[in-house]
Amino acid sequence: MRARSDPAGAAGPDAPARPPLVRELLLVAGLFLVYKAGRQLAAGHTAEAFRNARDVWGFERALRLPDEGAVQSLLLHGDTLVHVANAYYAAVHFPATVAFLVWLYLRRPAHYVWARRTLAAVTGAALALHLLFPLAPPRMLTAAGLVDTARVYGPSVYGPPSTDELSNQFAAMPSLHFGWALMLAVGLIVATRSRLRWLWLLHPLVTLLVIVGTANHYWLDVLAAAALLGLALAVLRLPHRPRCTLHRRPAARRRAVAREQELVGAGR
Repeated sequence: MRARSDPAGAAGPDAPARPPLVRELLLVAGLFLVYKAGRQLAAGHTAEAFRNARDVWGFERALRLPDEGAVQSLLLHGDTLVHVANAYYAAVHFPATVAFLVWLYLRRPAHYVWARRTLAAVTGAALALHLLFPLAPPRMLTAAGLVDTARVYGPSVYGPPSTDELSNQFAAMPSLHFGWALMLAVGLIVATRSRLRWLWLLHPLVTLLVIVGTANHYWLDVLAAAALLGLALAVLRLPHRPRCTLHRRPAARRRAVAREQELVGAGR
């Protein structure tokens, strides 16, 4: 088996078994159903969601956090930039996470199990917080004075909250957009050995600017997501790398082959 303590060598007798595909698909479907159930349970909490939004906005100002409008003003300098931000929010979040899990499943089975458990833990805790603390996003809060960029410029993934049967628009805290993006970066940094792997941190950074700039999330939503992920990573241990034999250098390998041939010749 080839390895340099690199988890890329996921083949061989010591490589972890890949979980059954059908079971994994059922787990994903189960998470989706739980999310749908949470959407239904969250219905009817509109007044509480706006009350919490005013409290969060006021708390951020008391903490002297940067105004979310400062980020949005950067996007509104040109239609192209705001369109790109809206498209990133709508089209990158879920497909990127799925691609991340599929790649780990095929190439790093042990890391896949760890990443899937971490994402499930973060998502489950987030859904519970969404129910306990419904929160309207800043784009809905009049006091914030922000533009709903997706509705004004497009593309938008949300309809009117009263008719949107798929998503819970009063689930701003914590931000699963940011939590999943940060886990994607952490997972790929841990599971690979390229010197460029740290560039994956650009994904959560861009996601942070997008979700705040499009007025879909507050700064505190991001901090809450990071805290949940940190807690999950502290509880769920990294997979052990498979035992493997280190590559010998070419010269040492040639000497070993020569010694073996000498021993074979001497034994004749």
